[in-house]
Amino acid sequence: MSADSTTLDSRFRGKDIHPNHVRARLREGGTAFGVMAFDYFTAGLAPVVAASGADFVLLDMEHSGISIETIKAQAAYAHGAGIVPLVRVPSCQYHLIAPVLDAGASGIMVPLTETREQAETLVAACRYRPEGRRGLAFSVGHDRYTGGAAQAKIRAANDSILTIALIESARGVDNADAIMSTPGIDLAWVGHYDLSDSLGCVEDFDNPRYREALSRLEAAAAKATLPLGWLVPNGAAARKALERGYRCICIGHEVAVLRTALETEFAIARKGAAAAP
Repeated sequence: MSADSTTLDSRFRGKDIHPNHVRARLREGGTAFGVMAFDYFTAGLAPVVAASGADFVLLDMEHSGISIETIKAQAAYAHGAGIVPLVRVPSCQYHLIAPVLDAGASGIMVPLTETREQAETLVAACRYRPEGRRGLAFSVGHDRYTGGAAQAKIRAANDSILTIALIESARGVDNADAIMSTPGIDLAWVGHYDLSDSLGCVEDFDNPRYREALSRLEAAAAKATLPLGWLVPNGAAARKALERGYRCICIGHEVAVLRTALETEFAIARKGAAAAP
């Protein structure tokens, strides 16, 4: 081994893999809060979200139609702002997960997780061997374009990526125990709208079928000692979710948050206009 290669090997100790304080906090029994993003993928998104006090931003690829170039830019902005970029990919396929990780995402959410096999596919795509089968690519976005020894980077990355199984169907509920007990799954997320649709009671969250399914998911998470995530509309709903044991919470998505804030302020303004002489 040359002197130059020795220098490169000794220089990297994992510090250049973006740290994931959300994964660390959840593994320690703590909580994390963030915002989901569907549309406003500007350079200011991550800094604004960070300035609000969020721990992460969850970038959606399932419904937004955004490209890998957008994800790469948003991941860089998020890391620069000090928050964790998580990405919901369109489906549980290796070729949809691996490029997003190499672009700099610190966590992957897979929609419509319904089987243990899908959960295992998610873990394998997100972890390098021996924990998974993620392909090796270094000196790219996820390791800040640095040189250094591959083994150290592998260990750091395997300790950083957050794996999220989104359970949002009756079949997923039936297989919740198997999904949540899959080694390497870090977080289970409740997709309440799709779950209600799957149960034939779309948006009726008081329906007994929905309430029973939700209780089953919560029981499965408790049995597996796995944290649960949820998207809620506001801080009051977040507090109720915390009381039920949810520990990773998105407070709305950026479109809904902006619309709701403007609706509130416009209503106040119009009341003033109506009362003016």
